[in-house]
Amino acid sequence: MNTHQHAQPAPVGGPLFTTATFICGVLIAVMVAVLVTRFIFGLGAVTNLNDGYPWGIWVVVDVVIGSAFACGGFSVAMLVYIFNKGQYHPLVRPALLASLFGYTLAGVGVMFDLGRYWNFWHIFWPTYANPNSVMFEVALCISAYIIVMWIEFSPVFLEKFGLRDAKKKLNKVLFFVIALGTLLPMMHQSSLGTLLVVMGTQVNPLWQTPVVPLLYLLSAITIGYGIVLFESCVAASAYRRQIEMHLLQPMARVMLGVLAVFLVVRIGDLVLRGAFGHAFAPTLEAFVFWLEMLLFAAPLLLIGNAAARRNPARMFVAGVAIMLGGIFLRLNGFLIGYDTGPGWTYFPSIAELLVTIGIFAIEVLGYIIITRRFPVLPRAEAAH
Repeated sequence: MNTHQHAQPAPVGGPLFTTATFICGVLIAVMVAVLVTRFIFGLGAVTNLNDGYPWGIWVVVDVVIGSAFACGGFSVAMLVYIFNKGQYHPLVRPALLASLFGYTLAGVGVMFDLGRYWNFWHIFWPTYANPNSVMFEVALCISAYIIVMWIEFSPVFLEKFGLRDAKKKLNKVLFFVIALGTLLPMMHQSSLGTLLVVMGTQVNPLWQTPVVPLLYLLSAITIGYGIVLFESCVAASAYRRQIEMHLLQPMARVMLGVLAVFLVVRIGDLVLRGAFGHAFAPTLEAFVFWLEMLLFAAPLLLIGNAAARRNPARMFVAGVAIMLGGIFLRLNGFLIGYDTGPGWTYFPSIAELLVTIGIFAIEVLGYIIITRRFPVLPRAEAAH
């Protein structure tokens, strides 16, 4: 079969020093300055964290949301390697690259939030293991998944440097690595939801439910496909390439199917628990709940039929809506819908925001450098 020869990955080429990379460099430098202050003078010097809100956006955005945004590689890999949909193979590498940066930086970001960061190695030391801890399971799975993704992505570097023999040897065991790469995200994405369960009544009933692990897993898979839509459209625009609509259209249909299941479980759970009434109370939590639901429902209206899925703009907006819905689902549970008692409030400081923006800048800069110099994106002619 040679019908997909045109889709073989190749470096995009082009200059590395551009306006985008310069802006990313500045944002990263600012982030480094804030982090130097944090590690010398402590969390209190740069964050608004307190005893009521010991977790801020460095955990909720950089880790909880960031890891969900990094599920593109996992979602596409399920289609290709589990459901044997080989036509999606050209999407694997770009999705995996985005996932690689997202998870690696999420793992690094945890260090920023640790009070005694010098003891981070405890998580890897057997005598400190606590298998009954949800947080331990999340930390171990994410750490293992980062290693797995670097191994999965390593053929890109082996091809670049002409190490064909090493690539052949790797291919013999890659199936086992890929299997781990589909299992581990299922474990820790659901366990991130379990963190809400153990918080008990501090979490608003709209997000406190025994099925929240399932909701987090389903939403992470859906977000993964949304990220692929977003990344494909942005990369096509930035590099002046043709959008691979022949792949994105059927993938979007799969995304809508998972999204429909998520919405059925989400609404059904609220009804069965008798918690739907909280959505009609005159509160901030009710407002952000409906905002979250509207964002998740938007793709069904935007690209619910085949004709709409042929429109790249609609596909892009649907991907953005999925991403924003995932953001609010996690922000609402961990921060907005979280009430630790009277007297405690939290809003991120400018320094916290600058670090989170810097993390995003690293992802963008890394994506530009690697796609321009390494075979990640499918070889394509420039768009007219």
